Amino acid sequence: MYDVVIVGAGTAGLTAAIYVQRAGKHALVLEGNAYGGQIINTQDIANFPAIPHISGFEYATALYQQTLDLGAEIRFEAVLAIDKTEEGYNVRTRSADYPCKSVILATGVQRREMGLPNEKELVGKGVSYCATCDGAFFRGKDVAVYGGGNTALEDAEFLTRFCRKVYLIHRRDAFRGDSANVEKLQNKENLEFVLNCTVKELKAEGKLTSVIVTNKITGEDRELPVDGLFVAIGQIPSNQAFADLVELDEAGYIVAGEDCKTTADHIFAAGDCRTKKVRQLTTAAGDGAVAGLAASEN
Repeated sequence: MYDVVIVGAGTAGLTAAIYVQRAGKHALVLEGNAYGGQIINTQDIANFPAIPHISGFEYATALYQQTLDLGAEIRFEAVLAIDKTEEGYNVRTRSADYPCKSVILATGVQRREMGLPNEKELVGKGVSYCATCDGAFFRGKDVAVYGGGNTALEDAEFLTRFCRKVYLIHRRDAFRGDSANVEKLQNKENLEFVLNCTVKELKAEGKLTSVIVTNKITGEDRELPVDGLFVAIGQIPSNQAFADLVELDEAGYIVAGEDCKTTADHIFAAGDCRTKKVRQLTTAAGDGAVAGLAASEN
């Protein structure tokens, strides 16, 4: 019987394990892929307090080792289901069952990609999925944002503050995001709306040099010379396996507030997988601390 089983070995999950161990309890972390989560692919983290620059791999590896040094167990097994028991919960993988008193869901999200041939190769070389994380690297340069929701609109507004030119590419002529966010952009002199268009091709010479967009109405192609493309076409939470256990919102995120409590007793949600406005490395770590301490009280 483990005190706490944590599903996910990203920043939120590993931070939770650290706080569980420091509370004198025993944590088991289960991860279906690699430790670190999405941040492991980031070349340079420049917005984490007291650490001016560190690669995502270095950061994730240090966090992983810190968790192990404190005595937490980490097993690379995908969680299939979680069942309620008289003593608490039973977390099932293909390899084993893990009974526990409390559970922390830190499953993160998967970014929605464009599906272009060289997209993965250009991540960190001009293609980014987080304007808040990487925007400062493009100060004084030309960039594009791809998307039509609030995240895309907010990313575009953020980038206009220090980029020379910002193209906002959207496949429709109207945005899904709030009208107030659209209004903020309409008077930006360094922003251009590129509507009814989809991204067709990424051109690169070692790094991104331009984006080819296709107008859905005319069929014409246009080349936008940019140093950066910020993709904001959505994220996919990985919570469907727990839909019968905790409440999910319409988008599939676990309903939980700043206390990280879900609708099920002794089950907590931490990091990007829960309902929240800001999804950053710092907020994931904060959630991990909150959830870890709360779960340790059981």
